[in-house]
Amino acid sequence: MNEERRLTTRQAAELLGVKPATVYAYVSRGQLTSRRDPVGRGSSFDAREVEALARRNRREAATPTGELSVRTSLTLIERDRYYFRGVDAVALASRYAYEEVAEWLWTGALPHGARFAAPAEPLAAARRAVAALPEHSGPVDRLRVAVAAAAVADPLRFDLSEEAVLGSARCLIPTLVGALPEAGPAAWAGDGRMARQLWARLTACEPDPDALAVLDLALGLLVDHDLAASTLAVRVAASARAHPYAAVSAGLGALEGPLHGAAGRLAHRMLAEVLERGGAAPVVAEYLRAGRRVPGLGHRLYKGGDPRAQALFARLDDLPQAGPALGAAREVAEVMARQGGGLHANVDLALAVLTVACGMPAEAGETVFAVARTAGWIAHALEEYQERPLRMRPSGEYHGPRPPQPMP
Repeated sequence: MNEERRLTTRQAAELLGVKPATVYAYVSRGQLTSRRDPVGRGSSFDAREVEALARRNRREAATPTGELSVRTSLTLIERDRYYFRGVDAVALASRYAYEEVAEWLWTGALPHGARFAAPAEPLAAARRAVAALPEHSGPVDRLRVAVAAAAVADPLRFDLSEEAVLGSARCLIPTLVGALPEAGPAAWAGDGRMARQLWARLTACEPDPDALAVLDLALGLLVDHDLAASTLAVRVAASARAHPYAAVSAGLGALEGPLHGAAGRLAHRMLAEVLERGGAAPVVAEYLRAGRRVPGLGHRLYKGGDPRAQALFARLDDLPQAGPALGAAREVAEVMARQGGGLHANVDLALAVLTVACGMPAEAGETVFAVARTAGWIAHALEEYQERPLRMRPSGEYHGPRPPQPMP
């Protein structure tokens, strides 16, 4: 009665509704385990394991038409809060460094004092590639080129096992940061945490512990945010079994869009203009007159306020040099509140306060976002590697002329 039920390859294929070759593809991806027949006539499979996989595939197939639903164990957003693996994300990022938050998202473990280090060869390749770009290149341009160069220097990039992907991730993030042009003395970066390494690429202002802590908090808060556009692009690439570097490149490509990655830059410029003109009212008026959206306000997932912005504003309150920019941001929010739209400051506005206060360029917020989110993209790629390949293949709804049409 308790004997384990075994299925032949053909029986497993019939139960799953796939070809026998696909059964072995499931084995290679770790979704099924096989046992060689002692007489050498093929493999057998645990019936319960096959049935569980069949149920999972049926649930995916039952997703309502027109609605893309992706199962994830990484980030939950509800009631104006968000959680990493069930733990309050703001509390986690407030207590632990960016590297530790990334490890939690990847593995569900919190190794104290985790550090990421860039290997010499990929870092040198990334720096050479970035140095060859035109001087006016933006941060995402540089990061995309650095990812491609680092990928070529990693012979293990096609190994999609969890161990190999995590090894690549721990090297890739510091390689991206190290490939960016230095804004301050190299000694400021040292071999410390990612926040310190990144600081030396963002500003010529000397770092102080409180400002570094705010930057580290921002990195931790931005590690992941469920299925944003860039994250979905990463999962589509991973579904096609693109290696992790290529998956991160897909995320960076989506981040280039003005509706996803550019908001921090726009908020920075708006705050700088408010400070220059001595008040928010004329600046906001010009935005509205031109029919432009005032950046840094509102978020479709947080009606009561973005918890990431609230956490950053609370920490910025203790940063003396942030006072003017913080006042400008609050004045913008107050002016807009008179319209009664109920729009709260979002994380882009909070990042803009940090970048303006610390003498960083307008694109610095975009750099912080991309570096931070790379860890989340890797986490989503790891999840997707465990799913059925090419599952994110929607069917097109053709609206062109019906055939046959005359040959042009």
